[in-house]
Amino acid sequence: MLVGVDEELLPIGQFARLGRLSVKQLRHYDELGLLRPALVDAVTGYRFYRASQARVALSIALLRSLDVPLAVVGEVLAGGSQALEGVREGLEAELARRRRTLASLERVMAQGLPSVPVRVVEEPARRVVVAAERAAGPEDVGRAVSAALSRVLGPGQLIGLFPVDFGEVFDVEAVRVLGDGEGGGGAPVRVLPGGRFACATHVGPYDQMSLTAHAVLAWCGERRCAVRGPIREVYVSDPAVTSPELLVTHLMICLEES
Repeated sequence: MLVGVDEELLPIGQFARLGRLSVKQLRHYDELGLLRPALVDAVTGYRFYRASQARVALSIALLRSLDVPLAVVGEVLAGGSQALEGVREGLEAELARRRRTLASLERVMAQGLPSVPVRVVEEPARRVVVAAERAAGPEDVGRAVSAALSRVLGPGQLIGLFPVDFGEVFDVEAVRVLGDGEGGGGAPVRVLPGGRFACATHVGPYDQMSLTAHAVLAWCGERRCAVRGPIREVYVSDPAVTSPELLVTHLMICLEES
């Protein structure tokens, strides 16, 4: 032991075993200020810890095993246990996403890869009122489209607009078709372009819409049809009075002229 080092202090390797952490983790947590050594030798740079710090080390290990981010671990160690509420919400959202993924997988297992009848339709241009919402990734699409739709509710057809390819962050839009002479009531109004569309009807929950989108994109690819976004979801059913398994939605992808 180094001269002048209190006998109560433990070298980093011994403390790592006591606190159920690796030496690499202890060094990292020192750099982050989560768990400082009781002493750092000025000559050798060796770190030493007190046995009483094992409780903090074990607490960090416990919180990390629960997928608590390091930034939140610091808040909890400082007494801010309410910070765990955000972690819980994140885990619940991830669990819900996993359940939706499982439901889609079970549908593929039961029915095979999606193959639905696709038809080509001509759509006229329409005046619409528009609301946009930013989605933080594909798992956030449901929330984003619901938020956008809530801002355009009213008489007239509701349509969701989505990019063909999702990025890490992207915008989704909800539009409501306006009647003749109807104004936007202060909301943005624009013309939704018409054209030729590949169209398929999706029956079932909105969170399984990707299966129908896959089928339409596959249909387009087999026929070498170039596609032009955004993808449209035309909502036929009222989800307030229709069970998820019976929801009817027309999925439409604009075809570019080759």
